[in-house]
Amino acid sequence: MDRREPPLLIVDGANVVGSVPDGWWRDRRGAAERLRDRLVAGPVPEGGPFEVVLVVEGEARGVESVPGVRVEEAPGSGDDLIVELSRNAAGRPCVVVTADRELRRRVGEHGARCVGPRALRGD
Repeated sequence: MDRREPPLLIVDGANVVGSVPDGWWRDRRGAAERLRDRLVAGPVPEGGPFEVVLVVEGEARGVESVPGVRVEEAPGSGDDLIVELSRNAAGRPCVVVTADRELRRRVGEHGARCVGPRALRGD
């Protein structure tokens, strides 16, 4: 029986939420909760199914994990937590969802593949 863990999908919550100018800045936590709920429903990038981790920071903290999406609160920089999670992926495939160029470079050093926020929107 194959008991390998599924690939890890790490979502840069602030970056993905900020990619759509829908008033998210008025309720950052609510925007992160809506993103979490969309992640449960899909779509996901090619290569799934995934273990999904949504990283939140700042005013978006307090979002609860739900079946299908684990929420990790960054104590400081969300980017630093995403890099740590990608580094600790323990050799399994890892995909990071972000449009942040510097973050893409940093997680790429640990072998993570990156996709942009559109990969979650299906467009």
